[in-house]
Amino acid sequence: MQSPAYFFRLDGSRFRATPHTSGAWSETEQHIAPMTGLLVHEIERAVGDDGLVLGRLTLDILGVVEVDEFEVAVELIRPGRTIALVEARATRAGRTVAIARAWRLVPGDTTAVTGGEPVATPSPAQVPPWDMTSVWPGGYIASLEVRREPDAEPGRALAWVRSPVELVAGEPVSDLARWVGLIDTANGLSVRESPQKWLFPNVDLTLHLHRQPVGRWVGFDAAVVFGAQGLGLTETVLHDETGPVGRLAQLLTVRARTDGPG
Repeated sequence: MQSPAYFFRLDGSRFRATPHTSGAWSETEQHIAPMTGLLVHEIERAVGDDGLVLGRLTLDILGVVEVDEFEVAVELIRPGRTIALVEARATRAGRTVAIARAWRLVPGDTTAVTGGEPVATPSPAQVPPWDMTSVWPGGYIASLEVRREPDAEPGRALAWVRSPVELVAGEPVSDLARWVGLIDTANGLSVRESPQKWLFPNVDLTLHLHRQPVGRWVGFDAAVVFGAQGLGLTETVLHDETGPVGRLAQLLTVRARTDGPG
């Protein structure tokens, strides 16, 4: 029997999303987290062993992505031996639905000047399990193992997330792609208002790394701000099991629900 996966590759550039990708806002639409990991996976496949590492990733979400077939194309925007910019586009039915851009930088030994990291969070073993499906529906949320500090409050949470689900069925995936495929969970871990009464999806994400993550766990020290003009911001210090790795920012569109409960 095949292992569960978020995506199946249909050919070189075409994929089919599985129900494990179904989103928290609508179960007919993909949660963008697995898609983010897939775009990084496709960038890594395209560039091969170029000696560079990911320093920054931006993702612009241009529309809803149905749980269906789609295509991914990768383009080298700025080639270079020490700095390069690579773009991955996901399209469905001729429409671009997501664009990821990755700055890739040459690594080096800077151990002698390492410093300035945020404080590490408690390890996953020190944090109790939390049923995220008590707040959010969807196949993606149901696929996760989540641990969250019990003193989480509206708009503020410390949590750990990992998934037993393969990113792409039958394909080896780097720690980085698998790890990035979970970071868009941040906005749902530190809910400021009930999603039954308010909509606050993110329209983008920007990830900056000061080192490359390892392992399957992603740690989140997340905080959410809602402004007075329909804008919001989720800011997160991201961790792996060895400590802080980087920072994530997500721009939110905040509005009251006019459908469903509440």
